[in-house]
Amino acid sequence: MTFNQDNTQDTPQNITWINNLRLIAMFAVVILHTASPLLFYHKGNSMKDWLVADIYNALVRFAVPVFVMITGALLLHRDYELGDFLKKRLSRLILPFLFWSTVYILYRCYNEEFAFTGDIWANTKLILLQFQTGAYYHLWYVYLLIGLYLFIPILGKFVRHASEKELLYFLCIWFLTVLISKPYLSSFDTAIDLHNFTGYIGYLILGYYLTCKNFHIRGLVYIAAATFLVTALIIIAGTHYLLLKNHEISTFFYEPISPFIILLSASAFLTAKHTVVRLSPALNKIAQNAGKFTLGIYFSHALILTLFDLTDINYTIFNPIFSIPVIALSCFLLSWLLAYIMSKIPFIKHLVG
Repeated sequence: MTFNQDNTQDTPQNITWINNLRLIAMFAVVILHTASPLLFYHKGNSMKDWLVADIYNALVRFAVPVFVMITGALLLHRDYELGDFLKKRLSRLILPFLFWSTVYILYRCYNEEFAFTGDIWANTKLILLQFQTGAYYHLWYVYLLIGLYLFIPILGKFVRHASEKELLYFLCIWFLTVLISKPYLSSFDTAIDLHNFTGYIGYLILGYYLTCKNFHIRGLVYIAAATFLVTALIIIAGTHYLLLKNHEISTFFYEPISPFIILLSASAFLTAKHTVVRLSPALNKIAQNAGKFTLGIYFSHALILTLFDLTDINYTIFNPIFSIPVIALSCFLLSWLLAYIMSKIPFIKHLVG
C-alpha cells in the first residue's frame, strides 16, 4: 500500500468518480428526508412499513459525511491565498444561502408558523433569529460547511505537509475519541481534553486520505461493499431493537459522528472510488450537468418535498418500499430542473447554489 500526496485529483477519472459519488450522496439526502417522516411517526404506522423507513434511512446515512469527505478530497490538497479562498468559497455559498433562507422564511410566514405581534422590533428579531439558527430543517448543513470553509486554509497546511503516519495518527485519535464519547464506551472516558479531535474535521481529513491513498488490496471494492452492507444491517437491527426496547425512536445508531456512520461513510467512499462505471457520452454529460447543481438541489429539495406533502404526495400514496424512492427521484429531478431554470435567469443565476 502506498500513499501518494501528489495524487492528482484533477484528472478526468478522479473528477468523474467524485462527481458520481456527489450525485449519489445528494439523492441519498433526498431519500433520507423522504423516509424520515415515516421513521419518526412509528406509532401511526405498521411495524412492517416502519422497517422499510428504517432500512432506507440506514442505507443513506452516509450522505452528509460523504459530502464533507468530498470537500476534503477536493480542497485540502491545494494551496490557497487566504483572502482569495474565503472570498471565492464563501461568496458562492453565502448568497445562495441567504436567498434560500429568505424563501423558506417567506414560506413559513405564509404558513403562519411565526407568532407575529404588533411590535415591529420583536417581529424583526424573530425573523433575524431564523437566519441565525436555520430557517428550515436541512439548512444546518450550510452552517456546518461555512465553519469548515473557515478552517480549511489552516487544515490544508497541515495535511499537505503531514506524512501518512501523522494523518493516520490524527484519524486514529479522532475515531478513538468518537468511540469513547457518550454513550458508546463512556466508561473509558477520561478528563483528557480531546475536543480538538472531534467533529466533522475528521471527515475532511478522512476524505483527503482515502482519495490520496493507493490501496493495493485484492478485492478491496468487495471488502468495502461488504463492510457497508454489514454496517447498515447493524444500524437497521440496532435501531429496531431500541424501538422495541424503549417504545420510542432512538438516533443512537444514526448519529453522523459515530463509529457506525464513520464505517458506513468510509466504506461507501472506497466503494465509489474503486468501482469503474462506464457511462455513455450522453449519460456522462447529464451527470456532469447535474453535478454542477448539487448545492442548488440541496437548497431546493426540502421545499419540493414540502409542496409534495401539502398535496398528499408522500410515503402513504402506496407501498413505502416503492413510494419512498419514487417520490425521492421525482423530488430530485424537479429540484434539478428548478436549479437549472434559475441558472438561466440573469438576475438570480448566482443565487442557485
